[in-house]
Amino acid sequence: MGDARLLQRAREVVRFDTPELDALIADMKETMRVLDGVGLAAPQIGVGLRVVIFGFVSSARYPGAGSVPCTVLINPVLEPLSEEIETEWEGCLSVPGLRGEVPRWRHLRYVGRDPRGQRVDRTVEGFHARVVQHETDHLDGVLYPMRVKDMRRFGFTDVLFPDQAETFG
Repeated sequence: MGDARLLQRAREVVRFDTPELDALIADMKETMRVLDGVGLAAPQIGVGLRVVIFGFVSSARYPGAGSVPCTVLINPVLEPLSEEIETEWEGCLSVPGLRGEVPRWRHLRYVGRDPRGQRVDRTVEGFHARVVQHETDHLDGVLYPMRVKDMRRFGFTDVLFPDQAETFG
């Protein structure tokens, strides 16, 4: 947090199935794995392109979340499918040590491209929808603390959740 690149709108990807795009995605996957994340956006590693990755079978950082399929999503477009909003705790690899309650659409559809340029079109809900919204926010220069509505529900993880500090890392 504080890096100006995280506050800028990322550029659309115009060329697919390239060695450069493959290298970026491999770097993102390795970064997410090392940091035990559930998602990552290219701007988080200093690349201003509209590329996000997400997915996991289980997550120590989000033990109550169900699995989310491992996905590379390029140039995503989100469409809320209902008015229903859920407010849940979020953290971020770019904002380490903090958590905040963030309102997000519960049901949505996302459309984009995979690394080969093939269309990705999914309808999702719950934590899967939350992760996609969080990562896509990074592409628009939005960090989750900007979406926290009640600052009493934002703070250091070890203070907010002293019994779970090891879980959240």
